[in-house]
Amino acid sequence: MGAALLIIDMQRGLFGEMPEPWEAEQVVTRINTLAARARAAGAPVIWVQHENNGILSHRSEGWELLGDLVTAAGDLFVRKTTPDSFLRTDLEDLLTARGIDDLVVCGYATEFCVDTTARRAAALGYSVLIASDAHTTQDKPHATADQIRAHHNATLPEIASFGPRIEAIPSGEISFDVRV
Repeated sequence: MGAALLIIDMQRGLFGEMPEPWEAEQVVTRINTLAARARAAGAPVIWVQHENNGILSHRSEGWELLGDLVTAAGDLFVRKTTPDSFLRTDLEDLLTARGIDDLVVCGYATEFCVDTTARRAAALGYSVLIASDAHTTQDKPHATADQIRAHHNATLPEIASFGPRIEAIPSGEISFDVRV
C-alpha cells in the first residue's frame, strides 16, 4: 500500500488573521518541499480546504490557497466544513481508491484541524506521520503557537489506543519512497 500527503487548510482567509500563524513562511516552504517530494515518488498530494458562510465561502478569495503554495496537475482537492477532514467529505473514498494506508499530515491549525484529522485518520486505521515542523497556528492567550505545536508533536504520538501509529518527525526526514 502507499502513502499520501495531506495538506490541511493553508488558505488565504486563515493566514490573513492577526497575529499571523507562527513560522508561516517556513511552513509554506516546508509544505512545498514535501509536496514536490511526494509527487516525485508518485504519492498523491491532497489539499484540504475548509469552507463556511463567512471569509471561507467556497471559491472566495479567502477560501483560495495561499499564493506561495505550489499545486500541480494531478493534485487532489477536498472541501470540508468541520475540523475533521474525513467528516462529510470524500477523503476516505479518495484514499481507498488509491490504496493509501499511510498519511503524512501538515497544515493549519495545529490544535484544531491538524489534531482532529490526525486522530480521526488513526481511528479509521491509517498510520499517521505528522510533519512536525510543517503545521502551524497563531499564538493564543494560554500558549504560544510554538508551544502549541510542540505540545501536539509530543502528545499525539503517545496515543496508542487507535492501533495504527502516530509519529511526528521533521519534514526533512520524511520520504515517500518507503512506507511511512
